[in-house]
Amino acid sequence: MARSPLFLLRDRGMQRHILRLAWPTITETALQTVVQYVDTAQVGQLGAAASAAVGLSATTTWLVNAPLWAVSTGILACISQARGAGDRERMIKAAGQAKLLVWILGVVMTGLTLSISPHLPDWLGAETAIRRDAALYFGIICAPMLFRVSGIIFSAVLRAAGDTKTPMWIHLGMNLMNIVLNTLLIMPTREISFFGIGLRLWGAGLGVPGAAIATASSFVFGGIGMFLAAWRVEECRSARAVYDRAAMRACLSIGMPLAAERMISMFGQVVFTALIARLGMVAVAAHSIAITAEQAFYVPGYGMQTAASTLAGFHYGAGDEKRLTDYSASLLLLAVILMSALSLFLFLFPAFFMRIFTPDEDVIALGARVLRIVSVSEPFFAVVIILEGVFSGVGDVRAPLLFSLFSMWGVRLCLTALCVFRLGLGLEAVWCCMVADNLTRFFLLFSRFCGRRWKRGLPIASNSL
Repeated sequence: MARSPLFLLRDRGMQRHILRLAWPTITETALQTVVQYVDTAQVGQLGAAASAAVGLSATTTWLVNAPLWAVSTGILACISQARGAGDRERMIKAAGQAKLLVWILGVVMTGLTLSISPHLPDWLGAETAIRRDAALYFGIICAPMLFRVSGIIFSAVLRAAGDTKTPMWIHLGMNLMNIVLNTLLIMPTREISFFGIGLRLWGAGLGVPGAAIATASSFVFGGIGMFLAAWRVEECRSARAVYDRAAMRACLSIGMPLAAERMISMFGQVVFTALIARLGMVAVAAHSIAITAEQAFYVPGYGMQTAASTLAGFHYGAGDEKRLTDYSASLLLLAVILMSALSLFLFLFPAFFMRIFTPDEDVIALGARVLRIVSVSEPFFAVVIILEGVFSGVGDVRAPLLFSLFSMWGVRLCLTALCVFRLGLGLEAVWCCMVADNLTRFFLLFSRFCGRRWKRGLPIASNSL
């Protein structure tokens, strides 16, 4: 039997090991969230139309990133499992496939995203007033796709090799660059007060395109930085970007189902945004800003998700079923405790978080209502986040694919279409549909975790549970 929750929390050695691996990714996720807060707030000063233009493409950007993160997770799992098994040759081959995939995905995704950028706002049903800025924003941030792919995949290589601090520092540099360039490019030249001293700050006054240029520049910096950092890892430096059938199959056997799961989910998010666009510009602005505000409360979960994948893959590769179960359960407990505590602030002070991003009172009021609705599901979503990481680490990705398909399309989108087209309800009802999606995924994933089927591929069967 697995150890009790109280016993797991008292295991100081396990908690220290988890936090030593997780704190850099938690910090990195927090920094990214802070920058997104600043980015959204800076764009929000231009008005609801600018917020809607940027927010409209946000879910499509998630869709674009989905296969990249999925492939990187497959690479992370393969390298982690090889480390657990002590198989250095397998680590080198997996790193070689990572190099090859950076070039393939970088070229393919660049062509694909730039070809759809002029048509995206029209496909999503955006109002005419925001279509030009929305298309420009998406096209500019997708132009350096090769560097974005490099940053994502080589970051996974570093983490799988046990280096979680270097990606954190590189992302800190990306975030600082984004903030500085936003400050210079979005607004026109203006007078500011710095500790009571009046200063004239130069600004390009580019608006939404300026925010896109800042984001694109940070991708270039991150892609180069992650590549140079990964080159210091001996296994990556020794690897050749040459196709190896067995190694590529191992990476893609995890990455492809996971990519399908994330693309299904993210494409569902695009459709979800398109449905919300029918509710008007204020609803789109409130929705996009509320999504950004909510992300701060996911920081512990997503920061620990990479640790969950790495630790699960390592103990799976070592054939240690007991430690696999104990570490996974301990990560679940920590994430639920942290996200439950944070969700209380989201419930009590939703308008405060909305005011960070926009002065529009209509947007603030609507966004505050939906944030209070979603706050009740945060502890359950913590379980979803960690279990996705655990299952990815051990290569159990097909069942979560089916769960995501059902919850997104069978629950969230069907209920949302009913609320928007048949019942004529507003954004609050739509976010209730999102909560129903999260709760459905929680029950499905947690039920699987409580069974043994996700551990059936262990290389060495253990009877120590």
